[in-house]
Amino acid sequence: MKQLFTLCAGLIFTLSVFAQSQNIQMLYNWTDTTLVGSSTFNNTYNEVWGFEVNSHEFAVIGSTYGTHIFDITDLNNVSEVARIPGADQGPSIIHRDYHDYQGYLYAVADEGASTLQIIDISNLPTSYSVVYDSDALFKRAHNIFIDTATGKMYGNGVAVNNQTHKGFQCYDLSNPVAPVHVSDYSNAGLTHDTYARNDTVFINAGNNGLYVLDYSDPLNPAVLGTLFDYPFKGYNHSGWLNDDGTLYFMADENKGHEMKALDVSDLSNISVISTFYSDEDPNSMAHNQIWLDGYLFTAHYHDGLQIFDVSDPANPVRTGYYKTYQPSDYTSYRGAWGVYPYLSSGKILVSDMQYGLFVFDASQALSANEEIQSVQARVYPNPSQGDLQFDFAAHNERAPLEIFSMDGRMVYQDEIRSGERLSLNLSPGLYIGKIQTQNGSAQVKFMIQ
Repeated sequence: MKQLFTLCAGLIFTLSVFAQSQNIQMLYNWTDTTLVGSSTFNNTYNEVWGFEVNSHEFAVIGSTYGTHIFDITDLNNVSEVARIPGADQGPSIIHRDYHDYQGYLYAVADEGASTLQIIDISNLPTSYSVVYDSDALFKRAHNIFIDTATGKMYGNGVAVNNQTHKGFQCYDLSNPVAPVHVSDYSNAGLTHDTYARNDTVFINAGNNGLYVLDYSDPLNPAVLGTLFDYPFKGYNHSGWLNDDGTLYFMADENKGHEMKALDVSDLSNISVISTFYSDEDPNSMAHNQIWLDGYLFTAHYHDGLQIFDVSDPANPVRTGYYKTYQPSDYTSYRGAWGVYPYLSSGKILVSDMQYGLFVFDASQALSANEEIQSVQARVYPNPSQGDLQFDFAAHNERAPLEIFSMDGRMVYQDEIRSGERLSLNLSPGLYIGKIQTQNGSAQVKFMIQ
């Protein structure tokens, strides 16, 4: 992660300093009280994205009005360089989504009489133009993702004309301003989100789990792997792949359901390494996450931006957070929607459904784990009949132990010492034990026969 610039004195924020935070500093916030909230969730704002053009950095945020693009190169002089109305606007709009490719920004919405919009951003901050605005391919899409290496765009929850949502869609961007529909894939059901790289496509398929497909022949996509049963299984919402393609981090959009670190080095045998979340409240819910340089940046709804060091995926450690959502409630879907950490300056972008665009300095969070040690732990005998013990590094310390079944239910909670013998009355199956000491945390998987 490149080091963030030094914050200039006198920077003016549009939002007072209210938030609970750790190791993250707010640099800028934008909101527009003239924009209306949605009638469903009262969210004025939705997805966030970022890009760099002509040595300038830009932030993109969607609203019930349309698409807003900000030049955030100089945070003392932020300007809204584009305000592009959506084909449909107003309180019926909840979702918009974005991706950029070869100097164009692609924008979709999931409600109303909407369109696919393609915006020429190559001349920003001087000018922009909408070069494509049509429902010829589809009216609505929940999410899009562009495999920039292969020039394919994938659509989830696509609605063609006035039909209901169709299956997973693939489009050819050989001509970036004239996308062509190539194929659809219906075996995964109503899919929600996608991560694609070099024709390997990870599909977060909602209640149908995870699919991984080979799209090198888009007319005949081949299944490389699936994951249908896993801890804290719910509505599989979104995920992100690490650089070497061995780890995939995903979230199920259900209250109290933890994020998952997956070993995907062998796609025919995908396994869960660990589960984790913000731990702020039993009703916490992760939404969108992006991996970068060993850290997972997560828009965690009511709990705001959450950053985890996942360099040891078996023991993720939270190193920073910033609560963008002001109230303390955990009702409905509110708070941080999306996150974007890829700007070369190191600025972190977050969209909050109620409070708009945030720009953060997270450099402290990205160095905060240097002195935090993971706790090594083991459980034995494993498998067992229920009589077992946990060994971990803090031998003289009583530490909280939580045990979860593979469907995410907490089935045991107590404080224990290392080596203490336990007699657990648990049904046969796989379980995950979580131990939290003063020096760090650990997770261990074990089986009851």
